[in-house]
Order: sequence, then C-alpha cells, then structure tokens
Amino acid sequence: MLTTLFELQKELDTRIEKEHGLEQADLMDKKIMALLVELGELANETRCFKFWSKKPAAARDVILEEYVDGVHFILSIGLELKMQDQVTLDPKDEYRDLVEQFQLVFASIIEFRKQLNLENYHNIFNEYIILGKLLGFSPDDIEKAYKLKNEVNHKRQNSGY
Repeated sequence: MLTTLFELQKELDTRIEKEHGLEQADLMDKKIMALLVELGELANETRCFKFWSKKPAAARDVILEEYVDGVHFILSIGLELKMQDQVTLDPKDEYRDLVEQFQLVFASIIEFRKQLNLENYHNIFNEYIILGKLLGFSPDDIEKAYKLKNEVNHKRQNSGY
C-alpha cells in the first residue's frame, strides 16, 4: 500500500512543483506548516476537544477526507527527504484518547521540524496511523480515500486551484 501511495504522491508533487515553477524550491517548512494546519482542521472536524459544545463531530466521510489530507503531506515530506524506501511502520496499539493522540501527533511534527531525520519521520507516520485507528479507519479506508482525494487534487490543478 505505501509504495503505491508514495508513487501517487510523487506524481502529484512533481506536477504541482512544475506547474508552479517550484522544482528547485525548498518546500519543507511549508509542507510541515501545511501538515500542522491539516491536523488542526482534522481535530476541528472531530470536535474531540470542544468540551463547551454539544454539536456532534462531522460525518465520518468528512473526517476521513481531512485525515487523508494529512497523509498527503506526510508522504510529500518523506519524498522531499527521499525517505520513501526507508519507511517501516510499527504503530503501537496503546489506548489513548483522541485529544492526547492529536497532541502526540502535533508534538511529533514539531520534533521532526527540529531534526529532519528518519526516526522522527517514522514517529510522525506511526503516531498518525494510531490517530487513524482511533478514528476508526482501516488501512483500506485510508487507501481508498487517499486515492479519491488525490484525483480531486489533480482536478484542482487542472482548474488553476
């Protein structure tokens, strides 16, 4: 599954970089910032931290789409650092609540920003997978949703997004 997703992401990244004249640009800080923003958007849709509100979480498909937005940037970061062939996922099945898991993912991204290395990249990926499990997503759910969103992202590029 990962090999396919990395290949799809590489195709999208290459297209975006070419169409926007960014082939030589260092986009790492922007990709990290985008990942943090997407993670915040995901947390907002789950509403898991909104103790003051009675409004329910967004629909499962909305949350899944937000989740795979983060997957896009995690893959893109791995490609930028040429780590796609070195990724080994080993998420630990620990019980955590959603708020704690979101905080762990945020912290792993910040730690990665401080030291751009394979260990910290693995940590982001594994914490994000745990988050997906807590949200009730199977690997198959994630792969299907990723592919659908990847198509949307290509269509957006077609329309000058």
